[in-house]
Amino acid sequence: MNLYFSFVIPVYNRPNEIHELLVSLTKQTYSKSFEVVIVEDGSTLSSENVVEDFQERLSISYYQKDNSGPGDSRNYGMQRAKGNYFIILDSDCILPPQYLVEAEKTLRDSFVHCYGGPDGAHESFTDVQKAINYAMTSFLTTGGIRGGKKAVDKFQPRSFNMGLSKEVFQKVGGYGNIHPGEDPDLTIRIWNAGYDTKLIPEAFVFHKRRIDWRKFYTQVNKFGLVRPILNKWHPETKKITYWFPTLFCIFFLASIVLLFIGFRLPIMFLGFYFGVLFIDALLKNKSFYIALLSIWAVCIQFAGYGYGFIKSTVKIIFSNKDVEMLFPALFFKK
Repeated sequence: MNLYFSFVIPVYNRPNEIHELLVSLTKQTYSKSFEVVIVEDGSTLSSENVVEDFQERLSISYYQKDNSGPGDSRNYGMQRAKGNYFIILDSDCILPPQYLVEAEKTLRDSFVHCYGGPDGAHESFTDVQKAINYAMTSFLTTGGIRGGKKAVDKFQPRSFNMGLSKEVFQKVGGYGNIHPGEDPDLTIRIWNAGYDTKLIPEAFVFHKRRIDWRKFYTQVNKFGLVRPILNKWHPETKKITYWFPTLFCIFFLASIVLLFIGFRLPIMFLGFYFGVLFIDALLKNKSFYIALLSIWAVCIQFAGYGYGFIKSTVKIIFSNKDVEMLFPALFFKK
């Protein structure tokens, strides 16, 4: 297959991020041509001037549209892209120079219609960004649920770093209007259409995740709210692993209660787990402070996701309403 890559990147009020991403695209060591499609999703802070600065360095297209969410904006971009293989990125990503070389090499060796790549923390990231990155990617947290080389399930690509062929996009119709959750929903529909997905470890990105602790809690809480909806839509994908954060929170609270009545074994188990987290984060980030922050990030992650998951599960079980009526904030109206 003669691959021609189109990067499709929605952006909402983040011109500075787009600038950093486009700079990294100009540094690709890939010798063949590729295109970049920027979709401005109803922003009030335009990226148009930023994009214009790269017109002579990149084959780049810029589109403006009303706000309809990242999933619909990605579909909009793919419908207008010239390539036969789309690479979907978030605007807060930076690519290493060898990204496209590694992606094409793997696809030529073993072609797949959809792949995902991992994300990591760049050395320039803040300590909080590095701690959040650890919580979101570690196999010791919910990072293992998506699947991968050491994970518990088939790999589920995420659209901060996701590749899919034009063929599979046309077959399944692209992203739905749920957000977050549009990524696993698309992956499941790709599987159901008979296509495989895989992880390309070498095709990694640096994912900034410019959020503070409060925003991080809100984000993971939404992830938890979305999962039971996806389980309802795609019951064949239900996994006990999706209950882990909720069960962890219940165990945490029970351990504290049991400690007051003299039963210390559960709290000792938690201490051992947090100790393993600390050592793992310390080895990966080479920082005592980031390792401590990583434990806090994991606690926020489990609490936000776990609470969202059980709240959504209970609502879906005991209500006859459609999920869009139960959770209107999770859906964009097209």
